[in-house]
Order: sequence, then C-alpha cells, then structure tokens
Amino acid sequence: MQYPWDEAPDLNITPLVDIMLVLMAILMVTAPTIVYQENITLPQGSKTRSLQKVKSLEIRMDRKGIIYFGKEKFDKMDFPDRFALKTSSIDKNIPVYIRADERLSYKDVMFLLKTVKEAGFSKVSLVTNG
Repeated sequence: MQYPWDEAPDLNITPLVDIMLVLMAILMVTAPTIVYQENITLPQGSKTRSLQKVKSLEIRMDRKGIIYFGKEKFDKMDFPDRFALKTSSIDKNIPVYIRADERLSYKDVMFLLKTVKEAGFSKVSLVTNG
C-alpha cells in the first residue's frame, strides 16, 4: 500500500519570488536617497590674488552697414584703415567680439571678420542670441 505523502513533493517557489521582487523594488526606491558623507580636507586658497576682468573689444554692425567700435561710428569703406590705426597699440591676444544684425548679408559679416583678422587679432568670435 502506498501513501500519498510518499510521493516526491513539488517545490512551489512563487512566494519566494514575490518576496524577492518586493525587496528589490524597495531597494531601488530607497537607493537614490542614500547620501554618503565623506570627510575631505580641502586646501586653503590664497586671498591675496583677485580675479582680473579680461579685457575685450566689441564691434557692432547694424543693418544699414554702420560699424560701431567703442563710442565711434565708422563707414564700411573707412573701417579697415581706421580700425588698424586705432588698434595698433592694443595687444593682439585679447578677444574680439563681433555683433552683427541678423538681416545683414553673409558677405558683410565676413568683411568685418576679415578686417579684424587682418589687423592681427586671432581670438575673434561672432556673438549670437541663444
């Protein structure tokens, strides 16, 4: 005679998997909120050195082709010679920022860029909004 308890029992692991999934979900939710605190000794900076404002030049060109350098206005044809004359004593390594009206043609903006480059400035940038 055979009894039903002599058979090989089936192992039901579904409750074990459910518990593990719940624990994993709890771990995933709480892990990003854990803050680790480490004691770091930072070096002391020198207070005697102050930050110097970088000198730069700004050139603007409106949609009519009038060029503004500092507080002066220049005509497009006179600008290359007068710009070279005014910047002859200025350090050529300082940055130059060009602001041009968006309605200008590509040729006009490139004329301005070429003039500044020919004067010896190497750090020339076009400024945009955005």
